[in-house]
Amino acid sequence: MSGMDQTKEIIRKVKKLEITTKHLVDGLITGNYHSIFKGQGIEFSESREYRVGDDIRSIDWKITARLNEPYIKEFIEERDLHVYFALDLSGSSSFGNNISKRKKALEIVASLMFAAMKNNDNVGLFLFTDEIEQFIPARKGRKHVLKAISTLVQFQPKSTTTNLSKSLRYISKVIKKRSIVFVISDFFDTDFVHPLKILKNKHDVIALRIIDQRELEIPDIGLIELEDGETGEQLLVDTSDEQFRKDYMQQIQKHEQDLLHQLRKIKIDMVRILTDEPFDIPLKKFFKIRLQRVMR
Repeated sequence: MSGMDQTKEIIRKVKKLEITTKHLVDGLITGNYHSIFKGQGIEFSESREYRVGDDIRSIDWKITARLNEPYIKEFIEERDLHVYFALDLSGSSSFGNNISKRKKALEIVASLMFAAMKNNDNVGLFLFTDEIEQFIPARKGRKHVLKAISTLVQFQPKSTTTNLSKSLRYISKVIKKRSIVFVISDFFDTDFVHPLKILKNKHDVIALRIIDQRELEIPDIGLIELEDGETGEQLLVDTSDEQFRKDYMQQIQKHEQDLLHQLRKIKIDMVRILTDEPFDIPLKKFFKIRLQRVMR
């Protein structure tokens, strides 16, 4: 395929994404997208005299000491939101019975990017494997969003392995302004909780976990050859062995419980999305819960 044909194919895919994700984008916009993420950026406005009922945590101690009268700092919500998408494109992202995890992730990220664009937000992108392979700083505008999605559509990772911990540390150092950060991965990696907590202390972090049903349970289909998408290691297993299936299910359930416990402990919301389900259902459910929490 020539360079011109490749460009046309990428443009076609991006346009198709914009059309197929329009229903979710419209749903997010009509569902008060900005209200869901209000208060992400807070900037100083002015100091004024303390009034009865003011939060004492807002006292401006420097001015209070200088004037010998209590003053408080007033802040206003900064409407200029920065939204980043950190997407795991290691070898395991190619797995999927009907739809690959990567394709599902692409649809979700495109939908959220278009929603952010319509809200006039700044959109940025991190693509990572065992390190950050591509970084697009957050900017506004349709042209920028289409460029980011085009990059995602045509991106070919150099590595098949993943290192979520290393990538999260890099992201924490790079993003200076308080932002919304969607981390999209299957979260089968280990030792990433601490760097995720560090990122959470600076930003509003949302974990989007994309997995395939075949990763949660193995059907009884006899002898099959399993291959690790990241290491290439192959293993012949007998799925008709009931004890094997039982042990596998127990390991998966334990991982699921541990992951949920760890994320709840550091107060990070996680949305689990299966590759063979409409992704707007769990996303809309999450946004509804988040909006109710914000409106309290």
